[in-house]
Amino acid sequence: MSLARIPLAAVIGSPVAHSRSPRLFAHWLTRHGLPGHYIPMDIPEVKLAETIRLLPSLGFVGLNVTVPYKEKVMEIADLVSDRATLIGAANTLIFRDDGRIHADNTDGYGFMENLHQNAPDWNPAAGPATVFGAGGAARAVIASLLDVGVPQIRLTNRTRQRAENLRETFGHRVEVYDWVQAGNIIEDCATVVNTTALGMAGKPPLRVPLDALEPGMLVTDLVYTPLETRLLQEGRAQGCTVVDGLGMLLHQAVPGFERWFGERPEVDEATRLAVLE
Repeated sequence: MSLARIPLAAVIGSPVAHSRSPRLFAHWLTRHGLPGHYIPMDIPEVKLAETIRLLPSLGFVGLNVTVPYKEKVMEIADLVSDRATLIGAANTLIFRDDGRIHADNTDGYGFMENLHQNAPDWNPAAGPATVFGAGGAARAVIASLLDVGVPQIRLTNRTRQRAENLRETFGHRVEVYDWVQAGNIIEDCATVVNTTALGMAGKPPLRVPLDALEPGMLVTDLVYTPLETRLLQEGRAQGCTVVDGLGMLLHQAVPGFERWFGERPEVDEATRLAVLE
């Protein structure tokens, strides 16, 4: 009698040792009593394509992808989802039974699920959204905000051209503003999102003036180290609904886990605590 292979998955990037995904997947595998392993893999760029194509034969069923490879893996994949194409990046690779590699992006899904779980009364159509930053995470956030009916995105980035590029991708509902106006464009918004690394431990602070924050606004930060960034502290002090960035990390992992290991995991307080240990 032949034993079934134990499914393997990994998060790839460079560096990748800081990733919390291995803790998250270990927690879910244990909770569901499933066979399987999930590991961090720091792959040099020159070996990226070769390694990804080798892994299915070693028992791997898929990969999560972090910086700097979210764009590069799309060139290696055989199939790319519409979401990943629109966002211009993939964070999930699925090794299919037919031998093909399928690239997808679940960042937008994770972002929206985090808001639905932690701010259930949020109404995306209530007013414009201010988005700080124009990188890959911003693309996923903008795509999902427009998809759920946010009427206008006020986008600002330290390098204006990157923001202009996103306006070309997403159209007239995105308006671009200079970074010096970042504090002013918050006024009358329903939603404020920081997609930059500013405010993260070890990075420069987010120095945007935040006195335009008002009660009733939803304020969320994709940074989750620290969990309570200055943006969230200021938002809380002004009576806003605040949502930290850890939930996005947890929720974006759900579709991949379900596909690779056959169970749909739940994101709850025990999951958060397991990742924060």
